[in-house]
Amino acid sequence: MDEEILRKYLEAGRIARIVLQETVKLVEPGARLLDICDYAERRTRELGGEPAFPCNISVNDVAAHYTPVIGDDATIPEDAIVKIDIGVHVDGYIADTAVTVDLSGKHEKLLEAAREALEAAIREVKPGVSFQTIGAVVERLIKSKGFKPIANLSGHSLGRYLVHAGESIPNVNEPLPGVFRPGNAYAIEPFATTGEGYVVEREPITIYSLNPERPSMRAMRLRQLEKRLLSEIATRFRTLPFTERWFDVEKYGGVEALRLALRKLWRARALIGYPMLVERSGGLVAQFEHTVLVLEDRIIVTTGGDEGEA
Repeated sequence: MDEEILRKYLEAGRIARIVLQETVKLVEPGARLLDICDYAERRTRELGGEPAFPCNISVNDVAAHYTPVIGDDATIPEDAIVKIDIGVHVDGYIADTAVTVDLSGKHEKLLEAAREALEAAIREVKPGVSFQTIGAVVERLIKSKGFKPIANLSGHSLGRYLVHAGESIPNVNEPLPGVFRPGNAYAIEPFATTGEGYVVEREPITIYSLNPERPSMRAMRLRQLEKRLLSEIATRFRTLPFTERWFDVEKYGGVEALRLALRKLWRARALIGYPMLVERSGGLVAQFEHTVLVLEDRIIVTTGGDEGEA
């Protein structure tokens, strides 16, 4: 791997690690989700990175894909299980990391299952190891603790300006194709649950990304405001996920006008929308995640401490 690319991956990981460590300290009953995510994203920029996706903050049975909207007054409940998922990029090279906080103190075994599954999975990573091997390790460990892995959530390969670069790393023993290849980065993220082990999509959609296979401008029949918004999205975010909070709403006629324009672009298939993902049976969900960089001679956990060599 080119030394400059390696440096950017390591720097993204360093920033993500610091931001996550600091953000977790804000998770307490009554804290506003909006304040927590605003802090994480602001701190990412202060440290010299850019958010690779909006800060995800998922409470109890929500597994992923929720970020607060403008004016969001939702707060952390008492005794909640809270997942914080942070993405950072440096020149498009991404670090993706997550932890879970148990405010009740009653669910440490659930957190332990997801955390230890992540550690066990990382120990298996090396060039040529199949993704199915990782899924088998994760499933076996989580089930041995009395919980279920979430079968339809997975880790993923990372590309430049791509959070999901086309390859999936399962959390169950599923024969998905693919092996770890030198010179590539991967996010490994076990989810453990007290429920059935499946997530379903629910409203709202608060996260979007540009659709690389969107229809032509003529086919989409967009208004001028929507064209301006689409142009800003393509210029600022490329194919990375974003949220309404990241726009100057006055440029688009206020919050509601911006939301309507985003929904129009989504319906026109100019954007991909990411609905909130909730455990189907209402089970509690814990998640832990690291980014691993696979090199010919070593594995680096970019979001771990001490450059995270494994």
